[in-house]
Amino acid sequence: MDDLALDILWDRLIGTVNEQAAALMRASFTSIVREAGDLSAGVFDRRGRMVAQAVTGTPGHINSMATGMVHLLAKHPVDSLSDGDVLITNDPWFTASQLNDITIATPVFREGRCVAFFASCCHALDIGGRGLSADSRSVYEEGLAIPILKLHEAGRPVQPIFDMIAANSRTPEPVLGDLHSQIVGNAVGARQLMRLMDEFGLADIEALSDAIIDRSDRATRAAVDALPDGTAEARLEIDGFEEPIQIRATVTVEGDQLSVDFAGSSPAVDRGINVTLNYTRAYATYGIKCAVCPEVPNNHGALDAIGISAPQGSILNARRPAAVGGRHLVGHFLPSAIMTALAGIVPERVAAPGADGLWDTHVAGEDRAGHPFSFTWFSSGGVGAMRGRDGLSATAYPSGIAGVPVEIIETRAPLVIGRRALVADSGGDGQWRGGLGQEMTVEVLSDRPFLFSGLYERVRRGAPGLMGGMPGAPGRLEARAADGTPVTLEPKITTMLPAGTVIRLVLPGGGGIGDPAKRAPEARAQDLSEGYVTTATA
Repeated sequence: MDDLALDILWDRLIGTVNEQAAALMRASFTSIVREAGDLSAGVFDRRGRMVAQAVTGTPGHINSMATGMVHLLAKHPVDSLSDGDVLITNDPWFTASQLNDITIATPVFREGRCVAFFASCCHALDIGGRGLSADSRSVYEEGLAIPILKLHEAGRPVQPIFDMIAANSRTPEPVLGDLHSQIVGNAVGARQLMRLMDEFGLADIEALSDAIIDRSDRATRAAVDALPDGTAEARLEIDGFEEPIQIRATVTVEGDQLSVDFAGSSPAVDRGINVTLNYTRAYATYGIKCAVCPEVPNNHGALDAIGISAPQGSILNARRPAAVGGRHLVGHFLPSAIMTALAGIVPERVAAPGADGLWDTHVAGEDRAGHPFSFTWFSSGGVGAMRGRDGLSATAYPSGIAGVPVEIIETRAPLVIGRRALVADSGGDGQWRGGLGQEMTVEVLSDRPFLFSGLYERVRRGAPGLMGGMPGAPGRLEARAADGTPVTLEPKITTMLPAGTVIRLVLPGGGGIGDPAKRAPEARAQDLSEGYVTTATA
């Protein structure tokens, strides 16, 4: 396949998966998918190798789906599938490490033969169990587990599966609606792929897949080969529950081989912050790609070129049936652990740790009219600084999820956001400053007690700086009853709060990079206007 043809086909393929994702998001019933973009979408060859992904989506979804397709095809081999079949699963050990994340894959047939798959993974609003929390003791408490099943068979819905999912969800309509949106998105991708194949006279995409994956593999290995050989280690400590969690990362570069070993990390715990190996690989490979080869397309070739390992039974390779509902409260920190190690190899390419772990907030109850509601939204703190660039404020890294606008939150649920603003001086000082966190006050318009769950990290320990940079400020979780009395709240667990309680979320800032004394004078002059109060006025 010549270069010109490959470039044209590649652009068309990217357009195809972007249309798939756009159709899914437009049809979605939830702000989680529609506004926040907590999803992934991609196209796979008949061997189950991811060829291309949409530009939207999270590494935890797309990279887990990329390595998870092998499990779907092990259960339903490609030649056993029929036109009109649709596969579904939310098995944490096979896909995105959390029951709320549902993967749907659709085989694409051409002249009676399966030639590709379109798949997507979305965060479901409610999958039963204890709700969105991390205080479960096993995965059995966390909701409905869906093994690898046929959701459609030969074009006909398998209605008992839909009924089972609806019966186990507090919000069946939006959950089932998003399943249909995923099916529609896959169908749109399949239709676009058929047009591409007709236009270029392709009987299948295997040669195209081989060319794309081979190029990505060679480009990734060439980028690794350009690095100096060596081994570097890093240790990152985060809050955890009663005891802090240790993440240890050893990065080894030898020729065109790069591997990350998480031996020495904390063992699995009896709460829902454990991570399956699939999710560990997803965020570890993402961290490597950000530092080493961000320009290489993300597909099977790029991912397969990087070796990731973690001891079985550790918090990064938890055994079934460990609780995993809040797995991102550990998994989102893997890129920072890897970047900290890579600072000893390629310091000019790394970022300091930031808030990292996405703050997930879930509120459920009845509004003043007695109607039940359940709503989840995501918030982000500050990103760590890079060499030559200050960290971004209130931005989701490494998850890439968008903040839901206040107008959407207040429209979709009986909530009032009384204040939403950047937290002054929360970014770590340095030659380059860490990004600022944000604060929000939340009031629930209800005359009855309501359920509150917050999956939050970096409340006890702020993001550390790198290379002489200062740490970012930790986050805080506060609440006051209607009479002004303080209410004690703990992150990561579910709490029933009395009506009239006002909650204040203060998200952590990012760490700085470099000696603060070396910060450019013109940058210091801008600090005050950007919310860095202490040093700007010093």
